[in-house]
Amino acid sequence: MPEIVPGVSLELAQQRADLLRKVHYRLHLNIPETVSAPVQGRNAVSFDLLQVPQALQLDFQGSSEQITALRINGQDADIRYEAEHLVVPGSRLRAGRNEMVIDFIAGRSALNRKPEFLYTLFVPDRARTVFPLFDQPDIKARWQLSLEVPAHWTALSISPRAGSQVEGARKSVSFEASDRVSSYLFSFVAGEFEVVSKEVNGREIRLLHREPDAAKVTRNLNDIFRLHGDAIAWLEEYTGIPLPFKKFDIALIPAHPYGGMEHVGAIQYRAESLWLEEAPSDTELLNRASLIAHETAHMWFGNLVTMRWFNDVWTKEVFANFMAAKIVNPEFPDIDHDLKFLARHYPRAYAIDRTSGANAIRQPLANLNQAGQLYGSIIYNKAPIMLRQLEARLGEAGFRQGVRTYLSRFAHGNATWPELLEIFDPDASKGLKPWSKVWVNGTGRPVFTLRSTAKGLVVSQTDPAQRARVWPQQFSYLSVDGEEASASNIGIGGSDLTLSLSNVSTSAVLLNANGYGYGVFPAAETLLSAWDVLSDVNRGSLLIQLYESMLENGRPYPAHYLSALLSVIERERNQVLLELATAQLRHIFWNLLAEPIRESVAPPVEATLWAVIAGIDAPALRRLLFFVVADISLTEQSLQRIEDIWNQDERSEDVPLSERDLSAIAMTLSIKRPETSGRYLESHMRRIQNPDERRRLEFLAPSVSEDRLVRDAFFASLASVENRSTESWVLDALHNLHHPLRVSSSEKYVLPALELLEDIQATGDIFFPAGWTQATLRNHYSASVIAIVQDFLAQRPAFNPQLRLKILQALDPALRAHRLRQLSEP
Repeated sequence: MPEIVPGVSLELAQQRADLLRKVHYRLHLNIPETVSAPVQGRNAVSFDLLQVPQALQLDFQGSSEQITALRINGQDADIRYEAEHLVVPGSRLRAGRNEMVIDFIAGRSALNRKPEFLYTLFVPDRARTVFPLFDQPDIKARWQLSLEVPAHWTALSISPRAGSQVEGARKSVSFEASDRVSSYLFSFVAGEFEVVSKEVNGREIRLLHREPDAAKVTRNLNDIFRLHGDAIAWLEEYTGIPLPFKKFDIALIPAHPYGGMEHVGAIQYRAESLWLEEAPSDTELLNRASLIAHETAHMWFGNLVTMRWFNDVWTKEVFANFMAAKIVNPEFPDIDHDLKFLARHYPRAYAIDRTSGANAIRQPLANLNQAGQLYGSIIYNKAPIMLRQLEARLGEAGFRQGVRTYLSRFAHGNATWPELLEIFDPDASKGLKPWSKVWVNGTGRPVFTLRSTAKGLVVSQTDPAQRARVWPQQFSYLSVDGEEASASNIGIGGSDLTLSLSNVSTSAVLLNANGYGYGVFPAAETLLSAWDVLSDVNRGSLLIQLYESMLENGRPYPAHYLSALLSVIERERNQVLLELATAQLRHIFWNLLAEPIRESVAPPVEATLWAVIAGIDAPALRRLLFFVVADISLTEQSLQRIEDIWNQDERSEDVPLSERDLSAIAMTLSIKRPETSGRYLESHMRRIQNPDERRRLEFLAPSVSEDRLVRDAFFASLASVENRSTESWVLDALHNLHHPLRVSSSEKYVLPALELLEDIQATGDIFFPAGWTQATLRNHYSASVIAIVQDFLAQRPAFNPQLRLKILQALDPALRAHRLRQLSEP
């Protein structure tokens, strides 16, 4: 019998996967309209046992008092609750079919209850925080849900609705038995929602939303439905498998903690990600299409075939990301998708892989209660880079055939990464196992050098960890000679490569010109002078390489590189490149420049950005650059200009701003003009139309207060889990508390924030611990804050290993900022 321990141990999961078959949950919940009132529930769990164990554990992270009754195979049974488990003795079970009926009071955290609605999020192991079950991905079950809710509410779940009945102020809603689904993919939404239905490619799709702006709904609705239909059609054709579930619906949730969550046939989205404002930018349109394609792809990659254990959670995410990129390319023929892939994935992946807390793509996992910490930029950004290299190695046709075999062989079941590798390389002739050992099981990135020799220019790859690892990969190089540029492709493994160039200096060569390679590449700042002869991908790769070089060795010098970025911003009109350049500029301005230098460069930086805005006709680019200047502005003249635009003064520049945009500007002005901070939020609150946005701003208001005591009290309130329930609001508040202009006063929050981290991991959703640490440490650079963090870890040698990595990842920008701010100008 597996040891009874909190969470879901690997040993327990393996035992149950061997024993259980044909699991069926009949779950009933009675949901009061009052948020504070308890939810009563009953779960009838039926299953086949291949043999009778000494005891069988069901997972429930609550208390024994929350389990109010238990019947096993028709007989009342005593309740034994131990270490987050309902323990059923083998003497009450039999080989073959069994049924347990459990009455309980539901846990609250994963129900996400709001005043007018609720939604469930059970990934990775949070279903057990609400009701007792077998909460592991390789026990796929049928789910039959019934709800009692207020009569004016609507409800959505993963299977079609079977019926509903209203009696007075209450409504009973029942759903059909679902397809076989892992517990983290089961969900429901209930509350005051508008429902819109539309037939798309012969399939009805229902959409739930709470957006009060009718014009915004009308403007976006057809595109939202169309993008889902297009993604489904593409995936059916690519995989050769029709949509594998009974239905396909979506719910748009205000302030959802994720961009989206791929519940079977009932995808949840952060509403703000799909409701675009007028004149959206190409990037906003592409990001929405990519998000929709990503979540739709999960119906095949993750939902049809699910990882056996959460150590392979990355497989569903990387395939969803990778397929999303393939899906949206035809939708945006005017966008350079190689550039978009480069700008989207590389900076985020490097931000983790350059740190001492870097994690592998595939990580070990002993207990599901730590699974949430596996998520992050390595999964979402490095893994797609790896998969693109794999496709290049196999060829597009071979890659696609392997994917089809994988999906058909493991349909409605579970699979591991080694099983997929076996499909791609059945006779080991392609060398994918050693390739995967470095790319998938390893951490970090190689360092490339380019040197002149008697034979010519030679490219070398080294392992910065000095473990003699080699990252086999393909990328291109480009030589720039005056007004000419020429490129060639190379594949580099363990041996040095001599480039086929003659009479060319190292400073005239751009490695990784096509953006396919991964690592630290040398790049000369003088290559910026060849900007006009470079392609967009060349330019993006050059910007990333220069930025990484600056962070690694201080060359180019931050203030010099900031000036170079301003020149790029003045001449560049590609939105992706502008976003990349302005993101780098903002980080240098706030984090890498000592205060005297920052104050001296602020006026010319502001003036340049305003001049660029004035010369641009495209509303999306004007909006992008306006938010850059709003972020970095320090002079009174520039702040007044921002206020005029925020006031929507008829004389101000034409910058399209949404209600959420205006909220952001109000908070920025409150921080930068503390003596009059109260008037911005008070004024803006009166013109907010969306009630969900009004609640958000009311929550955030103390975080921008000019009164330190108010901010201190607000931060102290976050120790209560109830005050952290809307996690995206909390992260916005932490950004305000730790604004670069407030780092001296917010240093005192750093240690208590770290001390809360384990509780945040236990009570929050999967991205919250990383978001919490990053928002806390992102703008700090002082030796005292670095010492606080390092002492915290040193005094806790047994601290949660995954959380330790999150802290080290979040600390890295502070370490680099501290070092770079000490540099003398060369």
